[in-house]
Amino acid sequence: MHGEDHALFMAALAFLTAAVISVPLAKRLGFSPVVGYLLVGIAIGPVGLNVADPTVVSTVAELGVVMLLFLIGLELKPSRLLSMGRYIFGLGTAQLLLSALGFSLLAYFEFGFGLAAAVVSGLALSVSGTAIALQLLNERGDFNTPYGQRTFSILLFQDIAVVPLLALVPLLAPGESKLAQDPLIALMRAGTAIAAIAVIVVAGRYLLNPLFRVLARSGAREAMTAAALLVVLGAAGLMQAAGMSMALGAFLAGLLLSESTFRHELEANVDAFRGLLLAMFFMSVGMSLNVAVVVQNVGLLLFGTALVAVVKCVVVFSVFRADAIGGQQSLLASVALLPAGEFAFVLFPLSLSNGILTPAQADLLIALAALSMILGPLLFAGISLMLPRFGTPAPEPEPDDFSDADGSVLVIGFGRFGQIVSQCLLAEGIGVTIIDNDVEMIQSAGRFGVHIYYGDGTRPEVLRAAGADTCKVICVCVDDKGDANRIVEVVKATMPGAKLFVRSFDRIHSMELLRMGVAFEIRETLESALTFGNRTLRALGVAAEAASARIDDVRTRDRARLERQMQEGIFAAPELVRGHKVEPEPLTTPGKPARPLNAEAQDILTHETEFSG
Repeated sequence: MHGEDHALFMAALAFLTAAVISVPLAKRLGFSPVVGYLLVGIAIGPVGLNVADPTVVSTVAELGVVMLLFLIGLELKPSRLLSMGRYIFGLGTAQLLLSALGFSLLAYFEFGFGLAAAVVSGLALSVSGTAIALQLLNERGDFNTPYGQRTFSILLFQDIAVVPLLALVPLLAPGESKLAQDPLIALMRAGTAIAAIAVIVVAGRYLLNPLFRVLARSGAREAMTAAALLVVLGAAGLMQAAGMSMALGAFLAGLLLSESTFRHELEANVDAFRGLLLAMFFMSVGMSLNVAVVVQNVGLLLFGTALVAVVKCVVVFSVFRADAIGGQQSLLASVALLPAGEFAFVLFPLSLSNGILTPAQADLLIALAALSMILGPLLFAGISLMLPRFGTPAPEPEPDDFSDADGSVLVIGFGRFGQIVSQCLLAEGIGVTIIDNDVEMIQSAGRFGVHIYYGDGTRPEVLRAAGADTCKVICVCVDDKGDANRIVEVVKATMPGAKLFVRSFDRIHSMELLRMGVAFEIRETLESALTFGNRTLRALGVAAEAASARIDDVRTRDRARLERQMQEGIFAAPELVRGHKVEPEPLTTPGKPARPLNAEAQDILTHETEFSG
């Protein structure tokens, strides 16, 4: 193994070991895993074990933020996003401008920064850490609460605002810039950005669904995973080439696919990569902390971090209170938005290269941003632990979720059986989420206005993406016995509290399902056969009430026999069948001898009917 390969292997080993150790330890201490990642990043960084170059690691780790924004886009619909416009541009603008004003004044009057340096540092510190804030909200289950939605709106506005902020830095540089000399350059950049957005919109609207449909027909799961990563990285790379945020490109791609039938499959394929890369991102932030600068300026940095925390929390708290959010939820939002954003580590070096910041100022600001990233999760964890002691009720979620897959029933399989089950539920006005892996069926249902998501119900990540964790009932309506059993096993192993209603293939399959602990099972042909028998009895002259009573009796005895067979075997309780010995007429035609029966038919004709269907 070559030296570089060995170093890469050791770095990967160190990251995985750190991730495995830090999460349980942070949970044990009552902190967010983010805190564990940040602290362990310091331990394995240049001041500790020095296992990898922080700049190289951060480049790869930024993909975690990109994938996080893609998944957020998948959870939103364009109509929902438009309805959040007041929060995005109202609260977002107020938070960014007020925070930037406070930080700029402090930097200019208190710390002696120049005007351009004060403006840039104020704007950079006003942007919050998207990955950290969303991780904290998700861990508390507050993402869909009123304050959680407004927090996300502010984060989304900040991601959009990064684009003009990056363009502003060269304009504030000392002396005349090319941009100032030639406004045409600014127009060209704006045109490039608009063209990139248009490409993503057109591709998401007209090209991606046909592509995923072709890949789904091929049955190659790895191709679907590759396509999902291609969409995320392609959109992010295109936006970066246009001078915009990679995260914003990934968000747009996810938003355009939010109503796609392949949404849950995409979410499941990307989510595994997202979690590991986000962990790397948080560790890379810890690694980038210049401990020497912190030690030399510990008093100044602690004072500065406290000022950042106070200014940002006061601004966010005031903005949320002005929007009629409760005091405790406003406090949680202010602490969640306290950490500096990922883009601070881009804006400060860019300002340094443009001569706006001195090297000493840049080092101090980067250390200050990293310390705020550590302080924010710690304060959020502490406040989260303290609020229940004061009898604070958990914030109530709003009726509307960001996701349109919010049914209280998850139906897996949309064949003949699943269609009738779904029709009954929808007719009652019950929210239903339907997934199926038959592309042709999904297309056919779409022509009748039925929205079905593409997904493999045997995969736990697909089930979670479809909301199986929160559904009241999971209806397994697939027509394959093996698939039904695998789905039941997966749900029982990963979601033990879920209520399972399962379509069974035959009597033996029913017994298997009952032993697996499903809440309800029914043979796919049982009720239709009983109805058929009822109509046959009536056609033979039996009164309607008598025929119905006979069918009810057969149904009751069939269930009793099934319970006996569960205990004693398939041949138990023959007395409950009330069958008659079959006396078939000879299989003859005039002038021809009877056709001999094969062994299987002879066996059937010499025993009582078992009704094992």
